[in-house]
Amino acid sequence: MAERSTAAVDVADNSGEQPLTAQADQSTADGVAKNREQDTDSDEAQESSGTDGAGKTSPPELHSGHKLARRYRLEECVTRLDGFSSWRAVDEMLRRAVGVHILPAEHTRARSVLAAARSSALLGDPRFVQVLDAVEENDVVYVVHEWLPDATELTTLLATGPLEVYDAYQMVSQVSAAMAAAHREGLAHLRLNPNAVLRTSTGQWRIRGLAVNAALRGVSSDTPQRTDTESIGALLYAALTQRWPYENDAYGMSGLPKDIGLIPPDQVRAGVHRGLSELAMRALANDGATASRHEAPCTTPEELVKAIGEMPRIRPPEPAFTTPPDYQRTTYQQGTYGRPAPRPGATQPVPVPPPPLQSRTGKALKWAVSALLIAALGLGSWQLADALMEQGGKAEDTNKTQTTDEDDKSDNKPAPPKPLAVQGAQEYIAKGQAQAPGDVAKTYDGDSSTYWRTNSFVEGPDMNPAFKPGVGIVYDLGSEQTVASSTIGLRYAGAHTTVTLYATDSMSSSTPIDAMQKLGTVKTNENEATVKADKPAKTRYVLVWITAMPYAPGDTFSNAGYKQGITDLKFIG
Repeated sequence: MAERSTAAVDVADNSGEQPLTAQADQSTADGVAKNREQDTDSDEAQESSGTDGAGKTSPPELHSGHKLARRYRLEECVTRLDGFSSWRAVDEMLRRAVGVHILPAEHTRARSVLAAARSSALLGDPRFVQVLDAVEENDVVYVVHEWLPDATELTTLLATGPLEVYDAYQMVSQVSAAMAAAHREGLAHLRLNPNAVLRTSTGQWRIRGLAVNAALRGVSSDTPQRTDTESIGALLYAALTQRWPYENDAYGMSGLPKDIGLIPPDQVRAGVHRGLSELAMRALANDGATASRHEAPCTTPEELVKAIGEMPRIRPPEPAFTTPPDYQRTTYQQGTYGRPAPRPGATQPVPVPPPPLQSRTGKALKWAVSALLIAALGLGSWQLADALMEQGGKAEDTNKTQTTDEDDKSDNKPAPPKPLAVQGAQEYIAKGQAQAPGDVAKTYDGDSSTYWRTNSFVEGPDMNPAFKPGVGIVYDLGSEQTVASSTIGLRYAGAHTTVTLYATDSMSSSTPIDAMQKLGTVKTNENEATVKADKPAKTRYVLVWITAMPYAPGDTFSNAGYKQGITDLKFIG
């Protein structure tokens, strides 16, 4: 299945795919403030602006309102540094915010920037801010990338204090896994710092500037894996302590006191998680620190991923529940239930009769029970009176509560279905490029007017396994839950939509489909799909996988073709 696009990336892709449109992002004032430096990880505190390394080239004279390729309208210059400039811009064709790096074609690093941007675009991993275009024209080189209005830099998050333990664990886990995947493809970051790491509103961590930020500044390394691993260790150290693990102040944080060396995070701040403290030291050991507890240092992101996997998993904090009101005491609780058995021959007091029953039948029953109680007392049979009172309590429905319902006491009664809350999600990419990774949260935000949409494909309805076996999203339920079914709102009705649920072990796209547990599948022509598990299964992560889509006309988001969108997704346990 080939994919249709109106916004082609200037790279060759063996899959024949090109990224399509995404829903237009309206950048608000808050979004601009949070993303003011999203175009670059500029370190004004560590670098001074000026000419490039050769001292000859100045950035092109550009201004707000200038258009590149008759579609990218420059809005605001956020960085002018070292011979290049970075801008917040608007893609007028797709009506969305983007970021743009611009430098003269004769700049000494122009060729390396283009090569880095094209290599990064080919990776197509949604954990990285995606390169959308890389072009040389009119004596100018420019790189266009995603702009995430709902994302916040780690620098900003740490301005108010260290991260919570679970957030720090998620950050180092996701960043390490993403960088391990990049290095497997021969790509390094080399500028991985708190300005380059972003957290989205759904709790997912994204990395910007893969290969590109280093190329813009002419940064290289003989040991790129060790460089990126140490950078991840520094990120974790800062997340745990709100201190930069070197003597110089940086990124709005104070450095460590001089002449004491690199001390573990749990000695810098009380209450730091010991396992994460050791992990940070193992990553930072590349800079001469001594790995604590005799653990071997981690010298590659892959080793860091393995070390994280060997740690006890850190669970998210339990949600706070309000204490339910006490149940009203019933006649069953006010009677003799739970009292010790009487001693043989002992005279027993007459128990307090139950509250009067309001119906005519109830009144008759009351006198009958009272008479029987007197007879039982005369006969000295307390057990008989107890049994009759139980029968009296059951004779009138108005006197029955959850406490006396025998069905509720039975272990054989099935648990009622319950909705399962989604804690996070990200696209699953089996092959080729992402669809709309910034929109995955719209599938479970409770707003039926917002969607995550696939690209438009020119072949169908079944997807072509050779190019794109399917498209989908992995959902995180926060902890292991029993999944029985899922209801999924669909953007386009029509024949052939095929959806399958899989239980998987993580949110990573590195787990192949054939290694997952298939829960159930459905084929529908409607605007909603209900997928029932053949057998309910326990899992934390669920993949919603689409392998066939209906044909739909063109709209403001994409051309005509085979495509689908998801909204109002719910899991039932």
